[in-house]
Amino acid sequence: MRREKVVTHCVLTPLFKGRVPRRIVAGQQTSIASLGEETGMDARATFRYSIHTTLQDMDRRTCRRISLLEWAHAADAWILEDDYDSEFRYVGRPLAALQGLDMANRVIYLGTFSKVLFPALRLGYLVVPPDLVGAFIAAHLFTDMHCPVLEQSVLAAFINEGHFARHIRRMRLLYSERQAALVNLVEQELAGLLDIQPAAAGMHLIGWLPWGWDDRQVARAAASASVDVSPLSLYSLEAGERPGILLGYTAVDAQEMRAGIHRLASALTSSKRDT
Repeated sequence: MRREKVVTHCVLTPLFKGRVPRRIVAGQQTSIASLGEETGMDARATFRYSIHTTLQDMDRRTCRRISLLEWAHAADAWILEDDYDSEFRYVGRPLAALQGLDMANRVIYLGTFSKVLFPALRLGYLVVPPDLVGAFIAAHLFTDMHCPVLEQSVLAAFINEGHFARHIRRMRLLYSERQAALVNLVEQELAGLLDIQPAAAGMHLIGWLPWGWDDRQVARAAASASVDVSPLSLYSLEAGERPGILLGYTAVDAQEMRAGIHRLASALTSSKRDT
């Protein structure tokens, strides 16, 4: 019998602390360059999504990004970079995408207009290394031969005429103001129930719950109060992390945000009694 080669894929997540459950590597604290040495795995691909780096972490993150590129080159592996909200950075200089730093053509860059414009547009894009262009074209023709030509043409004109850049600048200012409003409301209304810190970029914040709370139960209580939050444990590979909830702010105006925080306060108070 022919023995099939096992191909391992790695996932980088800031919620994971460097241990290896079920042969999946993640790595805020793991040295990227020594993945194979530490895990015994012959990884051929890793998936990386946007990480909202603080100004204090920028130099450290840059070094780790370079290490990731060096690992991919040495391991003949691919990096899938999902850069879905990098346009919305509120402080400091923009961070270069891994694809822009890649000199060895090991990064496959994924992007979408669903976040920066609107989901109904249903347009995304890939920037692939030259050696993979033919394979991706063939795969696309096999799976979908009916591209939305009209929408792409209109979007191209929207970008070329400068409207997209103006839209991003306007939304960046608006979202920055909404993030600040959310932080202020949480500090005023949810002190002792939820810890929150501003982020340098992105479209959501993490609200940290007290240790020992069940963030999934909190999310259910919030849903019953018509507040949509995601439990942080859904994005973690193992139990034992500090519980928290994801709070989106970009699609909520000041009045809606204040009303939502009041309802969330009631849900958290109820959860506290049940803890």
